[in-house]
Amino acid sequence: MEIGLYFGSFNPVHTGHLIIANHVLNYTGIDEVWMVISLQSPFKQRSNLIDNYDRLNLVELAIGDNDRIKPCSIEFELPVPSYTIDTLTYLKEKYPFHSFTLIMGSDNLVNFNHWKNFDVILKYYKILVYMRPGFENVPFINHPSVSTLNAPLLEISSSFIRKLIAEGKSIQYLVPDKVLNEIINAGLFKT
Repeated sequence: MEIGLYFGSFNPVHTGHLIIANHVLNYTGIDEVWMVISLQSPFKQRSNLIDNYDRLNLVELAIGDNDRIKPCSIEFELPVPSYTIDTLTYLKEKYPFHSFTLIMGSDNLVNFNHWKNFDVILKYYKILVYMRPGFENVPFINHPSVSTLNAPLLEISSSFIRKLIAEGKSIQYLVPDKVLNEIINAGLFKT
């Protein structure tokens, strides 16, 4: 089975994430998209992340009954910070009959050469890149392991959603209704 790994902090998961995952399923040969909840990127500060299991729960709520998109908490079992190559190695050992493709925005390729063992990733894995405005001519975009996809993009970010929550403004329609209800009922992202 061809699995697309969509890594993110999903802090919180939002409609844009789901649109990209669905678009990948509709327009590529990927059988399932696993939304990998990252514990801590080596390139980001952890300070504003809510609890790992709260983020996992929000992803589960967002996905609902879609059996081709799955939450993946594999990094909960790995050391922090999370390095993609370590996660890929662990997944390959655990699921030897699956093939794994990384799903990422073209903006991630700008610093891809700083990733741990990026050359090993390029050698053994495929990378599916959805294009982001302003990041069309980035390093590695023409690498044989990299393929591109024009996906519908929304100007939504998790940081924007957290800002709206902090300001007491509505996030309705930016996140699925079940995610909205859980954020409100659990008092998530309140500072």
